[in-house]
Amino acid sequence: MLHEPVVIVEADHASKKKTRLGIILFFVYAAIYAVFVYIGLVETDLLGEKAIGNVNLAIVYGMGLIILAGVMGFVYNIACSRMEDKMNGGPNK
Repeated sequence: MLHEPVVIVEADHASKKKTRLGIILFFVYAAIYAVFVYIGLVETDLLGEKAIGNVNLAIVYGMGLIILAGVMGFVYNIACSRMEDKMNGGPNK
């Protein structure tokens, strides 16, 4: 029994734009994370301050970073899918 690929892979005309978007999102996240690290190294008392309810800033900021990473991943996926459809002649062209 011969198993063939489900999808024929051709040249990706959107790869440069997808790469650029990925690099931009990386630097945005890295800058936000760098602020977190800076606060942790220089302003350590600030991380102990209560931020939301009875939860300190370290927990809120850390959870925010985790959630932001997930949101940015979804944004990247949606944006790349649209770029591929537009530039490679996909179903939504």
